[in-house]
Amino acid sequence: MQRSRQAINREAAEVIGIQALGWLATQDDILMAFLGATGASMDDLRRGATDHAFLASVLGFLGNDDDWIRAFCDEVGLPYEQPMLAMQMLAGPSMMHWT
Repeated sequence: MQRSRQAINREAAEVIGIQALGWLATQDDILMAFLGATGASMDDLRRGATDHAFLASVLGFLGNDDDWIRAFCDEVGLPYEQPMLAMQMLAGPSMMHWT
């Protein structure tokens, strides 16, 4: 069941990023794709839980595939737009919008 949309603050964004990292670690095929696409190692995954930029990259990667983002959100009970809002909060001003 989906929760209603909530505003995203830094703390909520961090929680969503950590949830996404944990979910990613349980999805062998998606995890291997992430590691291959980013060049990250398993050690980077372990350290990444405290790095906002890394958590933003996890959320951005999951957002590349609608099925992945839906599966993640369904498992943790988030509205589908929350991961992208969290990614934007974690990435901060480094995330440029050209549209």
